[in-house]
Amino acid sequence: MGRAIEGMPVLVTGGGSGIGEAVVHRLVEAGAKVTLSGRRADRVEAVARKAGPGARAVVGDVTRAEDRERMVAAAVEHGGGLEAVVHSAGNMYRSAVTDLDEKALHDVFASNTIGPLMLTALAVPYLRERSGAVVFFGSVHTQRAFPGASPYAATKGALETLTGVLAAELGPQGVRVSCVRPGGVLTEINQRAGLMDDATAAERMRSLGPAHALGRSGTADEVAEAVEYLLAAEWATGSVLTIDGGLGLGVTNA
Repeated sequence: MGRAIEGMPVLVTGGGSGIGEAVVHRLVEAGAKVTLSGRRADRVEAVARKAGPGARAVVGDVTRAEDRERMVAAAVEHGGGLEAVVHSAGNMYRSAVTDLDEKALHDVFASNTIGPLMLTALAVPYLRERSGAVVFFGSVHTQRAFPGASPYAATKGALETLTGVLAAELGPQGVRVSCVRPGGVLTEINQRAGLMDDATAAERMRSLGPAHALGRSGTADEVAEAVEYLLAAEWATGSVLTIDGGLGLGVTNA
């Protein structure tokens, strides 16, 4: 029998949109006390209001040390402790290798890999007290080679590797570390990276359907379901759970 989500104090970064927002709503509905963070005050506050009293918003950027400290403090205050951290915050940078901008490359590693790693370090003392859990997000980009996606794929590959390292390091302290590897899901990060309007982004995602073994792209809530499972699964650690409709298999449904 898994751990109860009800009453669980959770910090969700990147909770203002996309998969992070879906995670917030799913966990609050299950009874968790969720603190959600993001850089845009209007977005995180709107999500918190919609989710209800189980949610609390805190504005912050995972790349800034003082913001990470504020996120953890807010989560501890709201939840009476901290039992789980879900790292949904991130950014996407695409470029041909011959056109890479070094600053942009540093920035995407700061938001996708370094920030989550440093935030985890801050949370460990609290997670240790409750035998808690950490969930990262990998990507199907680590399984299928998409030209021009080297910066983003590299940051996600790093997180998938860190999942195993931190699971081994923190396991003796009772802390579980896992990773969800999503496939094709329409989110703001993908739309923004491709400079697409809503209709174009939706059509592009539909066009990817045949590349999935199940014939369709996924939803943010289907990915959030995997997060809920990993938070409750007390014997799951070091795992990278693929939730991608078979996109990583490389099949094509003509």
